[in-house]
Amino acid sequence: MKQTDIYQQLQASDLPEQTFPAVMRWAEEDDHHLLCPADTLYPLLLKEIPDPPPVLFARGDVSLLAVPQLAIVGARRATPLGLENAEAFACSLAQAGLCITSGLAQGVDAASHRGALKAGGKTIAVMGTGISRIYPAVHRQLAKDILANGGLLLSEFPIDAGPASWHFPQRNRIISGLSLGVLIVEAALKSGSLITARMALEQGREVFAIPGSIHNPLARGCHQLIRQGAKLVETAADVIEELGSLHASLVLKASQPLSSREPSQPDMGGQLCFDPSDLSSKDCQLLEQIDYAPTPLDVIVLRSGLTIGELSSILLSLELKGLVRSVAGGYTRIEQLS
Repeated sequence: MKQTDIYQQLQASDLPEQTFPAVMRWAEEDDHHLLCPADTLYPLLLKEIPDPPPVLFARGDVSLLAVPQLAIVGARRATPLGLENAEAFACSLAQAGLCITSGLAQGVDAASHRGALKAGGKTIAVMGTGISRIYPAVHRQLAKDILANGGLLLSEFPIDAGPASWHFPQRNRIISGLSLGVLIVEAALKSGSLITARMALEQGREVFAIPGSIHNPLARGCHQLIRQGAKLVETAADVIEELGSLHASLVLKASQPLSSREPSQPDMGGQLCFDPSDLSSKDCQLLEQIDYAPTPLDVIVLRSGLTIGELSSILLSLELKGLVRSVAGGYTRIEQLS
């Protein structure tokens, strides 16, 4: 990026002018990006929230900001089962094609990032510090792994800003704002995760919660969310079904490169434009097992011979491509527009 372009972006931000020289030096690095709302790479979903960040510092693959994302957050001092659930859900959902977004914190956040990496998927870490200050320090290697595997580090704070208590609740609106929905794994009744869930609802996002034992204090926040209308989820397929059926328009926006969007783009009824060569052999084989009339999920399982885990991943991939739609009790194939 040219220095004149960087300077113009900084002028459009709320950053103090005395910080401009350091920011301009930072932005000269190949994998460093400075984004303002007027920038074509600034994520559309985030731009639509009530208080979008005036500037974003990004390091890594900035194209991930246009990929459909699911946020996974939860307790920092999660139980072993909570950590296991966070990693397993992140792994399955990343395999299904979603980018996993979280906050690089200890506990559920870190487990979620690791689950996405384990699946060979992509993950975005939204930081509560400046982009050059990894916090907690124990996660420096995790941050390196995220970047090495094509992920992204993201922050709205000055590049060298340290941790501050107010940074993290403010950071949470970005986590939810980037995502189609937020999955809460474990949370106490008074926790940052419930703040993220509230922000997600205010932004029109879906909220999912994993239930737990009535004797586990870290399950109480999830149970409260479920009583208030959050979707109870037991498997990754529950998340996939909800996102596929209720957020076709958001998926369409999020999965297109921002630079190619046009206000006059015709309504395609939630269907996505895709290259047929992107379909794997498993995609094609499963598509043949789904009728243009509603096909029950158990029938698809019997016809395909796939496990529920394998089936969930491929079905989400087909939904994101606009080839199938989730309906009550199953899926229906969609005739593509010519």
